[in-house]
Amino acid sequence: MLGLIGKKVGMTQVFDEKGRLTPVTVIKVEGNVVVAQRTEEANGYNAAVLGSGEVKASRTTKPYAGQFKDGNPKKTLVEFRDYEKEVNVGDVLGVDLFNDVMFVDVTGTSKGKGYQGAMKRYGFGGGRKTHGSKFHRDLGGTAMSSTPSRTLPGKKMAGHMGSERVTVQNLRVVRVDQNLQVLMVKGAIPGPAQSTVVIRKAVKK
Repeated sequence: MLGLIGKKVGMTQVFDEKGRLTPVTVIKVEGNVVVAQRTEEANGYNAAVLGSGEVKASRTTKPYAGQFKDGNPKKTLVEFRDYEKEVNVGDVLGVDLFNDVMFVDVTGTSKGKGYQGAMKRYGFGGGRKTHGSKFHRDLGGTAMSSTPSRTLPGKKMAGHMGSERVTVQNLRVVRVDQNLQVLMVKGAIPGPAQSTVVIRKAVKK
């Protein structure tokens, strides 16, 4: 497993040598520092803990700040199990880690859309649009009569939409810019601009 912490910059488009347009998402990778390592002997598994983003020590709790030996706490911490690259605590990793990677999985928090009805939330078709139908965007029946006389868990109903952890798999790496520390992947990734995302080497490719 290879992985880095990045920040979604936004979307743009690039052209290849044949003039074909490809929509891409730009992900900025700001120096990922190896904060700690988990070992089989001490923890029961192998992993590397990466940190990214700056935060003042005065804005963190003492237990959180105590994880950072250099006294510079990071805003985001992510643990990557069975890290393929040999790393040591204090190493700084950049976007060049994905030079030879063709596909990645990107995990982020989707945009929050607030309280929404069943039609927008789940794509329900709704009722007839004719005059007098009185059933246009309603949910309809949610429970059964005498048995079991209740609404079963998991029923698709109105509720909070978005702000969920989402992973988009098998995104093709279009370009790796080491000067700008930027990774461009084909297509869209979850979350608004400037949101934190986790990039991993694709597990299914």
